[in-house]
Amino acid sequence: MHQNLVLIPTYNEKENVERMIRKVFSLKTPFHILIIDDNSPDGTGQIVEKLFPEFPDRLHILKRAGKQGLGKAYLAGFHLALKRPYDYIFEMDCDFSHNPEDLEHLYTACVKQQASLSIGSRYITGINVINWPLGRVIMSYLASVYVRAITGMKIMDTTAGFKCYHRHVLETIDFDNIRLKGYGFQIEMKFKTWKHGFKIVEVPIIFTDRKEGSSKMSGGIFNEALWGVLKMKIISWFTRYEEVEDVHV
Repeated sequence: MHQNLVLIPTYNEKENVERMIRKVFSLKTPFHILIIDDNSPDGTGQIVEKLFPEFPDRLHILKRAGKQGLGKAYLAGFHLALKRPYDYIFEMDCDFSHNPEDLEHLYTACVKQQASLSIGSRYITGINVINWPLGRVIMSYLASVYVRAITGMKIMDTTAGFKCYHRHVLETIDFDNIRLKGYGFQIEMKFKTWKHGFKIVEVPIIFTDRKEGSSKMSGGIFNEALWGVLKMKIISWFTRYEEVEDVHV
């Protein structure tokens, strides 16, 4: 049986965090959860801790001193995941914009399709986004078009944050030297995974904008990604990426 860890960064997610935890633990595939909380002033961390007796050894929390950003949250989660015998490490949001049931589909893509990285894709079968303003949908979609044009990756949803990594990917790519943050972080992680030759599979999902809590997205995140991608591509011309063998062999 594979060991699976779901990384869920949180900041002020008191409306969602308990429901999300219970939903993930209700799935057929066994998952562990690591909540990475940036000292949420609304008490998100305390809600998680109250659930520890109910889910011993499956529910974990990493408390950080303050709001440090999405990229750094995942980097901290990766380090903890690799210290334990987890086979698959997942990324997802706490606000139910990512449907927890799709964790099963990401897992299946890795196990049965032998993907080293599976991506919950909003754009692989069209544009599957609910409750976003049209302008934001267009901006997100065009950002992925831009990234594909600059990098050469064939990934339709390059900014997606709903993913599953085989641990060998995280052991191989130099994730501590990821330069970009926010959506840019997600792009650069995919780019390094692709450059090393790992198999990537996109799984169609329906993305539903949050109903509870407030969005953490800003226009600056997109601006950083757009300029950062160009710089990332230039740096890659002078970087050697070792081709890897199929991790599923």
